[in-house]
Amino acid sequence: MAKVGIVMGSDSDLKVMSSAAAMLEELGIDYEMVIISAHREPDELIQWTRTAEERDVKVIIAGAGMAAALPGMCAALSAIPVIGVPLSGKNLDGMDAVFSIMQMPPGIPVATVAIDGAKNAAILAAKILAVADDKLLVKVKDYSKGLEEQVKAKNARLQEVGYKNY
Repeated sequence: MAKVGIVMGSDSDLKVMSSAAAMLEELGIDYEMVIISAHREPDELIQWTRTAEERDVKVIIAGAGMAAALPGMCAALSAIPVIGVPLSGKNLDGMDAVFSIMQMPPGIPVATVAIDGAKNAAILAAKILAVADDKLLVKVKDYSKGLEEQVKAKNARLQEVGYKNY
């Protein structure tokens, strides 16, 4: 069964990256989650990424802060689509990671979501998988419909009680 690989460089990233796992679970998508440092464990990263296809990983979500090498290295090592999640940091609030992930050289694309946007990364991964899975496509559409219904409910409440009492 197709699954998503979630990789992060440190356990401190888990606070953000766990929202990707939760979203995948909500949509019924299998995943594996690992901590591998691109800088401290390059051999492990190479092994994990190059064997991803054998484990039926179809999309990789890579969370990274600061130098943000992890998503780009995954993209360089595999033909599997990679979604980079820039993680907020101490010094530049994640902007360093955004630029590191977005500025990949030609031929090594990495899709990039918002800073700390792991949930959106999971939704994007689901949409990628849904291209070849009609049942998953229905789940993604239902999720989007649920978002629409939430907004309508909030508007109805606002109209009911009036803006000043909201």
